[in-house]
Amino acid sequence: MLLGALCIHGEAITREEKRKLKDQVVEMFDHAYQNYMDHAYPADELMPLTCRGRVRGLEPSRGDVDDALGMFSLTLIDTLDTLVLLNKTTEFEAAVKKVLSDVKLDNDIVVSVFETNIRVLGGLLGGHSMAVMLKNQGQIMHWYQDELLHMAKDVGLRLLPAFNTSSGLPYPRVNLKYGVRGPETRTGTETDTCTACAGTMILEFAALSRYTGDPVFEAHARKALDFLWEKRQRNSNLVGTTINIHSGEWVRRDSGVGAGIDSYYEYLLKAYVLLGDDQFLQRFNIHYASIMKYISQPPLLLDVHIHKPLLPARTWMDSLLAFFPGLQVLKGDIRPAIETHEMLYQVTKKHNFLPEAFTTDFRVHWAQHPLRPEFAESTYFLYKATADPYYLEAGRTILDNLNRYARVPCGFAAMKDVRTGSHEDRMDSFFLAEMFKYLFLLFAEAEDVPFDVEDYIFTTEAHFLPLSLSTAPHSSSFITLNTTTEEELDDSNFDWTCPNTRLLFPDPAFPRNIREPIRSAVDKSCPRPAPYREPGIGHPPLRAQDFMANNPEHLELLRRMGVSLIHLKDGRVQLVQHATQAVSAVAAEDGVRFMQEMMELSSQQQKEQLPPRAIQIVSHPFSGRVVLTAGPAQFGTDLSKSITGVRGFVTVAEPYSGCSDVTNAEYVQGHIALLQRGQCMFAEKARNIQKAGAIGGIVIDDNEGSSSDTAPLFQMAGDGRSTEDVTLPLLFLFHKEGNILLEALKEHREVEVLLSDKARDRGADMQTEGRVTDATTETSEPLDLPDIPTTEPEKPAPQVVTSPEEAAGADEGTSPALEDDHSADSSVDSHLTQAKEETDSEPKPEHEERTESRRSVESLLADWQDDLEAFQQMERDEL
Repeated sequence: MLLGALCIHGEAITREEKRKLKDQVVEMFDHAYQNYMDHAYPADELMPLTCRGRVRGLEPSRGDVDDALGMFSLTLIDTLDTLVLLNKTTEFEAAVKKVLSDVKLDNDIVVSVFETNIRVLGGLLGGHSMAVMLKNQGQIMHWYQDELLHMAKDVGLRLLPAFNTSSGLPYPRVNLKYGVRGPETRTGTETDTCTACAGTMILEFAALSRYTGDPVFEAHARKALDFLWEKRQRNSNLVGTTINIHSGEWVRRDSGVGAGIDSYYEYLLKAYVLLGDDQFLQRFNIHYASIMKYISQPPLLLDVHIHKPLLPARTWMDSLLAFFPGLQVLKGDIRPAIETHEMLYQVTKKHNFLPEAFTTDFRVHWAQHPLRPEFAESTYFLYKATADPYYLEAGRTILDNLNRYARVPCGFAAMKDVRTGSHEDRMDSFFLAEMFKYLFLLFAEAEDVPFDVEDYIFTTEAHFLPLSLSTAPHSSSFITLNTTTEEELDDSNFDWTCPNTRLLFPDPAFPRNIREPIRSAVDKSCPRPAPYREPGIGHPPLRAQDFMANNPEHLELLRRMGVSLIHLKDGRVQLVQHATQAVSAVAAEDGVRFMQEMMELSSQQQKEQLPPRAIQIVSHPFSGRVVLTAGPAQFGTDLSKSITGVRGFVTVAEPYSGCSDVTNAEYVQGHIALLQRGQCMFAEKARNIQKAGAIGGIVIDDNEGSSSDTAPLFQMAGDGRSTEDVTLPLLFLFHKEGNILLEALKEHREVEVLLSDKARDRGADMQTEGRVTDATTETSEPLDLPDIPTTEPEKPAPQVVTSPEEAAGADEGTSPALEDDHSADSSVDSHLTQAKEETDSEPKPEHEERTESRRSVESLLADWQDDLEAFQQMERDEL
């Protein structure tokens, strides 16, 4: 009982223990900083496992992560003001002299505008503010003549070309030497940027303008913020994750407070604090109200769709959102900050670090942890607001885990997998710039800090900018977009003062009462016995990515977990769990986890609206007037880069699934093969028909009733290995559109189609190439084509429980869990059997069959015309 009490409540940290923890922070910083200076400088970063510097171009590329590196001694610049905070003024002066003598900024290298702004420009400005402060105190830096500020202006001028867009949103990358000059400088070709990338400039750029008296920097940062505000979704007042920098259209419409958006919200509030401009606070408050209405589900913060804010966009959270409780403290909204922080703390104790992403049931989604400081940041702000010693214990947990799991002889190494404790040869500059600042301030007493931090604001990289900049001379001719209405900016809607936490929480135990329910939501930090598992089951819990709906063993596992599988009328697969129907409590828990995994896999196809492709029937009597909307593949010929497209006659592959060697290769060769979805990966189908000599492929959905006007298009993904060997185009048709093509083939025997990115000119000129033969001419033996019934099932669909997006059956490309998500009747033979059961047993005369078939085609085309008009309207509505 005593152990349980200690585990729940902890012990108050004494002043002496607090001092020892502060000293430990300093020792850890010395270990990291000295190893960087000894083994890496002047490189941008330290590689702590191999004890050498990371030089861009000499090490294997890490993709976008390397865009932070510019051969400008990044870690040293990012660490300047940390040295001062930790009372290392001698080391600071030496570091400033090294920056001034060694760092070159005119390197022919492409860097991230966002990262260079917050790390390099912010680091130089933070270093300048510290140098001025120390010089004014009369201790050191007597020689300093704003040299760091001059370098900061140089960096700002090198970033300015990125803002040369019609919208004012910056390009995501810029060449330090040549700016943005197109492909020759490897810049200027991007069309998209993240919201945080464009909206996290105002603090550094405004500070640079106020310091130098040049308003151009602040003006550009304000224009970018104005444009983002203009493009917010007006009904939800949320912003998406990725935006087109030229058109302003949202490329990714999911919205949260984590990666891709996080510091946009942070900078709106902090710009008000630093610059005193009420407009920033008004905008932040409007956004914040929507965040708390749609995204905040205490203690969780879940992404939603900006056009459908009641619809979750994913079932996992990323670690970058850990900054948000700290921002809520700055806002003055303490209670939800306590709740979310407690959830993050419990996840940290469960996995030792915050995984880069984790699910709503607090399991690992992405296992990396690059020593991010956001949780330490929120811990410091909550301690500052509440003085609750509980947050000192949280800080001690961070310290212990860093020393126990991340410390290596040459510094601190990022975690490659928090589950296994494996390392990555990486120590980002933000580890020194942020982590040790927040931890030092958490444990330090007022007399330990060489200046009053209340006179400064933290940038998103934790650099210090003095609040006195709000009174610095600046131009009033900033470019703004006055798009807000008086109703939106009604002052009565906003709180203009932060609450006094002593009045808010008069009972010292009150914050603990808020935390207690959340503690039980995550696996408790105290040890507990492994859950009892029913003997005789013998099966591991079924993972969503392994599930196949026609596997009897999987269906039995679902039954034991209380999960029912329902085939809906529109062809989708519905999964519903009733915990009371599970064979045991443990099986019910497995069922909950399975459902959450399945929801995540299914929701992946909802994230983006992808450009459709066209399948145009060009042979007589269609002559190009029938165009079917098709989904593209992530492999094979890219039809968007083909001027002519791929034109050919279609034929049904045998086997129809395309999951083994084609047996009718003599008919498939030189043709476009028709295939049925299911039983294997898309790439496998493509390889089999390519081996048979096909010039293209069309995969037809066997979910009866599915259509592109009701289901979102998706890209067919590969099979996890290289697909460079696939050279033909592969397109996907939903059942309704595929049925039109199959019915046309049944009636006319020879059907020619054009696969392209968009439809070509329609009409009689489609036949001028001499490629179309008489409909009665046969160039191949008749094929036994499947009769695909067009009637709807008589029985109504069962009552659905989850949203259609959650219930939607996924495809091979986006949801491996539903790779073979159809019952065993998805074959040509089964279609024939089903058709025979629905028709008279006596054969009909041939002329009656052709007349009936023609009516069927005409009916399908009439239905399709209505569907096409509806689909075009949906496109106009951006649905």
